[in-house]
Amino acid sequence: MSEPAQPAGHEPRQATGGQPRDAALEGIDIRKSYGGVVALDDATFRAAPGEVHALVGENGAGKSTMIKALAGVIRPDEGQIRIRGEDVRLRSPEHALRRGVATVFQELTLLPRMTVAENLLIGREPRGHGRIIRRLEMPDVAAQLLAEHGVESVDAGELVENLALAQQQLVEIVGAVMREPSVLILDEPTSALARREVEWLFGLVRRLRDQGTCVVFTSHRWSEVTDLADRVTVFRNGTDVGTQEQISEEEAVRLMTGRQVSTAYVEPEEEPEREVVLEARELSASGLHGVSLSLHAGEVLGIGGLEGQGQRELFHALYGLAPADGEIEIRGERKRLHNPREAIAAGIAFIPQDRKAEGLLLPMSVRDNLTLPILRRVAASGVLRPAAERGAAREMIDRLHIDARRPGQPVGTLSGGNQQKVLLGRWLLADSHILLLYDVTRGVDVATKQDIYSLILDLAREGRAILFYSSDTEEIAHLCHRVLVLREGAIAQELQGEISSEEIIGASFREETHA
Repeated sequence: MSEPAQPAGHEPRQATGGQPRDAALEGIDIRKSYGGVVALDDATFRAAPGEVHALVGENGAGKSTMIKALAGVIRPDEGQIRIRGEDVRLRSPEHALRRGVATVFQELTLLPRMTVAENLLIGREPRGHGRIIRRLEMPDVAAQLLAEHGVESVDAGELVENLALAQQQLVEIVGAVMREPSVLILDEPTSALARREVEWLFGLVRRLRDQGTCVVFTSHRWSEVTDLADRVTVFRNGTDVGTQEQISEEEAVRLMTGRQVSTAYVEPEEEPEREVVLEARELSASGLHGVSLSLHAGEVLGIGGLEGQGQRELFHALYGLAPADGEIEIRGERKRLHNPREAIAAGIAFIPQDRKAEGLLLPMSVRDNLTLPILRRVAASGVLRPAAERGAAREMIDRLHIDARRPGQPVGTLSGGNQQKVLLGRWLLADSHILLLYDVTRGVDVATKQDIYSLILDLAREGRAILFYSSDTEEIAHLCHRVLVLREGAIAQELQGEISSEEIIGASFREETHA
């Protein structure tokens, strides 16, 4: 993937303070309720042409609902949407696109069983005589579009379901940008991207801004907000609480939460125990080459490196999701993990990156999702005991401060951070002692991240063994007792002691290995 040139010394085109003279996109006094839950309460958002405007707030603050209203996904109960000063009633994302508003949603909308080319060229297919689609030309046309936007790592003829999540995100972004919208909305666009891909995206966004495009984006990574945004609007409890050109992270978090929240990382205080809980020897699989590691009770062991270097394959091998050669021992006993059921029986839990597609049953309740692995425990003679199930669910809701109105609430209605807590709670109820945490803070707000950081270290202090991967290298550096850096599916270096993100990144690029 090549990177578009980034203009130097760009100055925001927006006058200091106040509102933009000419708004490209406006949501004015928007109200939206779902049953008894008010998602937006007289919320207003305005963004100007030729600016990058960040929309930030906690999960559940109303950001996603505002974006869906501006993108035509939902209709507000009250309020007005304007595009370039004209009142509009958006009926669908396609209608919004015809009005010049393109959106890349955090939950990707690609069709998995179609190729990259078919996804990119829907409605724009090359056609010949009689309007017949020239299918043989589509991969070349799509490859040219990807190359024009600096994406060289994606095969236009590949099925989308075979792509890594980051590659799918790149395709989604290119699909929106190629339509040359006057407003581009990016909802958590970097949550699945590695550092190099983030740099590519930032270069693309700056180029669009300089061409006069209005870019609206959301992010839970404050460094991205300060690097990219000309202005920042903060949402809290369904409404806007301030728009500023310059704002510190501490002030933004105070506005988001209504309270002072530390943005510092929680650091591990204690050394892990000597007991080896999990040991892997010479694990090899597709994308994984002879990885050996020992995980101790009470330890947070980080897995670092550039994305796509075997981290996902390692976690899948340890959870029985993918066949692997080598040996795995749990507390000294050799195990053959052919599937997740055998891993769960061995005390291993896996919390994936994509909680909605790979972790939760969205239509089912918070209670059902929490108690799924302990149904035998809350049943008698094969008959579920509702009181026992409710009690177990309530215990975990209270412990993890899951913001759910009731245990019977569909888990899909919770914010992303609370959904992640439900996944964590599920495996705590199952009393899993080995936790494989794969990018668990992806798409989670600042305050909830702090809750998850504290929880991880509390679990380590209880003696649980934790294998931890994050696309945010700072998290790995600060939360882990040791870090194994993977490069091309093998361990490039082991880091311990005072670990910095710079060390992890440096080790990612070194040729030699120190297994």
